[in-house]
Amino acid sequence: MSYNYPIDEIYWSKEEIIDVVNFYSMVEKAYEGAVKTDELLLAYTRFKQIVPSKSEEKKLCGQFEKESGYSCYKTVKKAKSLGKNEKIKM
Repeated sequence: MSYNYPIDEIYWSKEEIIDVVNFYSMVEKAYEGAVKTDELLLAYTRFKQIVPSKSEEKKLCGQFEKESGYSCYKTVKKAKSLGKNEKIKM
């Protein structure tokens, strides 16, 4: 990994930063291997608790995609279309 995760160190607690990084990491795993859909969607739910604003989500996920090439939107959309306990590969 030769890029930085987009995080808000000013307003987020350490726990929130860890949870957001976990979500980004799950998206990475979906592209680089496979991840369980329920684990990814649980991480996304926590991400949305920290980042409830749709515009802020788009901004952060856009920055993440620009840095990594991995799309949070496409990954979550595909995970929602699959059943529980299935694995998602991008």
